[in-house]
Amino acid sequence: QVHLVESGGGLVQPGGSLRLSCVASGSIGSIYVTGWYRQAPGKQRASVATISSGGSINYADSVKGRFTISRDNAKNTVYLQMNSLKPEDTATYYCRLYRLDLAEYWGQGTQVTVSS
Repeated sequence: QVHLVESGGGLVQPGGSLRLSCVASGSIGSIYVTGWYRQAPGKQRASVATISSGGSINYADSVKGRFTISRDNAKNTVYLQMNSLKPEDTATYYCRLYRLDLAEYWGQGTQVTVSS
């Protein structure tokens, strides 16, 4: 019912920047939470940043001050601006949306690699 398409991943040097995009289509609804999660090999998938339909934003402690989540409602798009990237940020990044009715959807993931 909801389809999420991610883009923007790639290879970047430590200290560099990337911007991830997630475009949503389908029955999104008016009350929802969307955000970015990441998973490194051998690790659990963890929340990076979320933003609700009401504008409430939460960041993981490890990315505060470096990452910024935002959205463009007209484009049904959520962004993750990632600055001052560290090797520890290397992971597959996933877009997620869940609705008031508890339905949830995931994007396919995009790889971010931070290496010199």
